[in-house]
Amino acid sequence: MFPPEFNPTSGMHRILVVDDEEMVLKGLRDTLAREGYNVVTSSNPFLALEELKTQNFSVIISDQHMPGMLGMQFLAQARDIQSNASRILITAVLSLDTVIDAINKGEIYRFIVKPWLREELLATVKNAVQRYELIDNNTLLQSKSVILNRELSESNRLLELQVARIAEQNECLGQLNKALEENLQHSVQLCLHVLQTFNPGLGNKARRVHQVCTAIADTLHLPAEKRQILEFSAWLHDIGLVAIHRDLIHRWDESPEGLKQEELEALQSHPVRGQNLVKFGNHLEEVGSVIRAHHEHFDGKGFPDQLKGEEIPWLARLLAVAVGFAESNLEELRAIESIRLGAGNKYDPEAVRTFLRAISKVSVSRKEREILISELRPGMVLAKGIYTPNGLLIVPEGQLLNVDAIGKIVNHNRTNPIIQSLLVYC
Repeated sequence: MFPPEFNPTSGMHRILVVDDEEMVLKGLRDTLAREGYNVVTSSNPFLALEELKTQNFSVIISDQHMPGMLGMQFLAQARDIQSNASRILITAVLSLDTVIDAINKGEIYRFIVKPWLREELLATVKNAVQRYELIDNNTLLQSKSVILNRELSESNRLLELQVARIAEQNECLGQLNKALEENLQHSVQLCLHVLQTFNPGLGNKARRVHQVCTAIADTLHLPAEKRQILEFSAWLHDIGLVAIHRDLIHRWDESPEGLKQEELEALQSHPVRGQNLVKFGNHLEEVGSVIRAHHEHFDGKGFPDQLKGEEIPWLARLLAVAVGFAESNLEELRAIESIRLGAGNKYDPEAVRTFLRAISKVSVSRKEREILISELRPGMVLAKGIYTPNGLLIVPEGQLLNVDAIGKIVNHNRTNPIIQSLLVYC
């Protein structure tokens, strides 16, 4: 039988006092009640055990010598009923044997030797109450931790299922398109998740492009419809690359001059595939057009259709500038300068002017960089998971660092030094 739940912080602490001498009971009850405790007394240890089954107590105080049951025996049974309660034994003689028996049988918290001093008694009870609060709060935290761990395990299980579903959707784009038609916003985020799963670098780039496009939309005060088209195009401009091998994408990014003609043609057709993939409905037709044209150059030397000047949709010209900045391997100031120098040939001059006004209003994460543990700061995002030398994961890739996560890394490094490089997104 379990006693009903009692939260000591919502009222007075209950204290059970058990002694066969009525004068002792009255004295303890009066002394403790004056201190604000809710005192329950009993002269019969057997009745006191029944009382323990009906209500919770913060502290249990028992005399050692009582008819029918010793105090140590009573406290041992009380421990089985209410393990969190602090147990105090009152005894006239405190011998080593008494101490050993009390510890082994009843897990006694403190002893009070008769006759006691009032101040000593109150201090002992106060400490016992504080111990109860710590244990009770710890029990509550452990219970919550179990629940949170269970929820985390379930979330991880669902995430694994989601990744498996995304892999299937990547193989059957027709099913993906049907899902996209059901919920526009959900569909866009799902496509981004596919891109992130297929190639984390492309997913990170899409986020950088979206940040720049959001700042551009703010700068131009774009109407809601045009803003949505630009932002969706930013998220999904590289979705056509899901059909291209990751190694080929990497070589295109690092050394495009080394590509074969057929490889280059396959890569340069990705805006067309992207346009086809985002045909969720007529209301997103313009998103497809923007994606198709985001690699066109203002001078007509881009791809796939060699459009030039105002033949290129205005939103595609804005997206082209954002993509050019986000995929640049230069440091930020030089990347901005390269965009400025590209005005009139690669980029629309008006789009460049808009970009230069907008870029100062946004902090865009770009590439990865290696840092020291002492340089970790809240808000950084790990570009590579942190592992122990034995291969156990400490913090996963993509983790947004907060104070607790950084503390975990620092504390682990103190006991088991982390020898790998720490990479974060710039």
